[in-house]
Amino acid sequence: MSEPTGALQLRLVVHAEDIDAALAFFRDALGLPAELDLTTPTGDGSGEEARVVVLGAGRATLELVNTPQRSLIDRLEVGRDASREIRVALQVDDAAAATARALDAGAEEVAPPTRTPWGSLNARLEGPAGLQLTLFEQVEPE
Repeated sequence: MSEPTGALQLRLVVHAEDIDAALAFFRDALGLPAELDLTTPTGDGSGEEARVVVLGAGRATLELVNTPQRSLIDRLEVGRDASREIRVALQVDDAAAATARALDAGAEEVAPPTRTPWGSLNARLEGPAGLQLTLFEQVEPE
């Protein structure tokens, strides 16, 4: 038996009551490509169908922050405490353009793209399915 090598993939599973609206936002506005789109009968006699859509988001990482770090990030990005227990951060090529597309698709702006001391331009948004998002672009530190 071989030694465990760690996880091969990180998948954040999000319940979206309106999956079509969530797809319009994440797939269509933010450009995350569908890797799997599967619909199956629930088998419970309701006639409803169960659906899962897995969207590709590049490389995944699990970022663990303590309370002081979460507060620091919030102060730098938003100017006040705003985070929930889970926030999704997506690296994009152009934070301003991605933020504009997200806002056009129904996101609510928490804070506009803001330069951070660690070399990124970060925007904070409220997205569908109760997810708070940071869209970030790597830039040169000031």
